[in-house]
Amino acid sequence: MEDFMRGKDLLSIDDLSLKEIEKIFSVAIDLKKRTLTDQVNNPTLPGRTLAMIFEKPSLRTRVSFDVGIAQLGGHSIYLQPSDIQLGKRESVADIARTLSRMVQGIMARVFAHQTVADLAKYADVPVINGLSDLEHPCQALADLLTIYEHKNRLAGLKLAYIGDGCNTCNSLLLLSAKLGVHMTVGCPEGYEPDAGVLARSRRIAEGTGSIISIEHNPFNAVKGADAVYTDVWASMGQESELEERRPLFQPFQINSRLVSAAKDDSIVLHCLPAHRGEEITDEVIDGPQSVVFDEAENRLHAQKAVMAVLM
Repeated sequence: MEDFMRGKDLLSIDDLSLKEIEKIFSVAIDLKKRTLTDQVNNPTLPGRTLAMIFEKPSLRTRVSFDVGIAQLGGHSIYLQPSDIQLGKRESVADIARTLSRMVQGIMARVFAHQTVADLAKYADVPVINGLSDLEHPCQALADLLTIYEHKNRLAGLKLAYIGDGCNTCNSLLLLSAKLGVHMTVGCPEGYEPDAGVLARSRRIAEGTGSIISIEHNPFNAVKGADAVYTDVWASMGQESELEERRPLFQPFQINSRLVSAAKDDSIVLHCLPAHRGEEITDEVIDGPQSVVFDEAENRLHAQKAVMAVLM
């Protein structure tokens, strides 16, 4: 394994150059092929340990990192909120310094993005953002890997993200801009992605030919789309807002009528967990255009690649 990325943190998609993104994708594709041919155990990281810090519950993040490090020849330690109490029982800085003496990588799934930034500041080992309130870079890498698998290219495709301009949307904007993917965010007014991320994505897009746009009409947003993407209307920590959000987001539901406005061969993605009948219908998520469970599987392969190149 080439080591030009060894020791690097992954807090944001903006931490990655185009060369580094392409490296992660090529490693992920190779590792996935080995998995599918039953060559699962690939001792890329023999004896190395990943500390997994969770402030939020998880299915895909926990299982994909846990299984992934095992398939690479290492192992993981799951640290639940009651084990560690980031910044309460002990400072983030002291936790980062302590773990750095015992493990070879840290993955953190947290509320505040500043928490992963502080972990990276004080840790001497790579820190991977498994989700924060600002970004979800591992999800975005799995998403674009999935689109590449189904479309055999990325540059010049149109991705329509429909729903709340959340952390996943932020990471998708940055990654799309870097890869020359045209991305339109269709959302209610007042629920646009982070203004700083949007501005940064547009600056990157100037150099790659990507077109980054915001639409408040969902049908305009999906028009001509090669891929249609959605997420829950209220992320973890925002559940109290759901009743207020529901009538605003209802026109943005991914249903057969909305998907029909995209290209005939468009694919549908959702990062899961899905609230079926809310942001997406059963008919679509279980339909022939859905690649949602390919996408879920690719969390494993994309994150194996991230660990392989960073740790």
